[in-house]
Amino acid sequence: MKRNASPETLCPCGSGQDYAACCGRYIDHWDEAPAPDAERLMRSRYTAFVRERRDYLLATWHPSTRPDALDFEPGCRWLGLEVREAVGYADAAADVEFVARYRVQGRAVRLHERSHFVLEDGRWYYVDGE
Repeated sequence: MKRNASPETLCPCGSGQDYAACCGRYIDHWDEAPAPDAERLMRSRYTAFVRERRDYLLATWHPSTRPDALDFEPGCRWLGLEVREAVGYADAAADVEFVARYRVQGRAVRLHERSHFVLEDGRWYYVDGE
């Protein structure tokens, strides 16, 4: 993977790009620059978990399944993201399968999920996952 940024500014999503040029443009400018597809939304949501950006996570969660509040696991350290598959359906829905690794309270955790996304009014939203 080609690295386009220094280790200090690399985007946590694993793209090899600088945060500002990758997920930062969606997270920091949600109103002007929504993620253009479900995979990039999923990657930016992973990055938002790493950076504990509750505002972005709730804004990109579909209102039908959005929780009232979102808490972060104290001491959680995110270790990496692997996108396994991204599949679109009829231009308005998509699934993204991924594995995210993190460590919490000295225990390694591997989250393997197939997330469901919908496109509404030009914006992608996370619905749920299995």
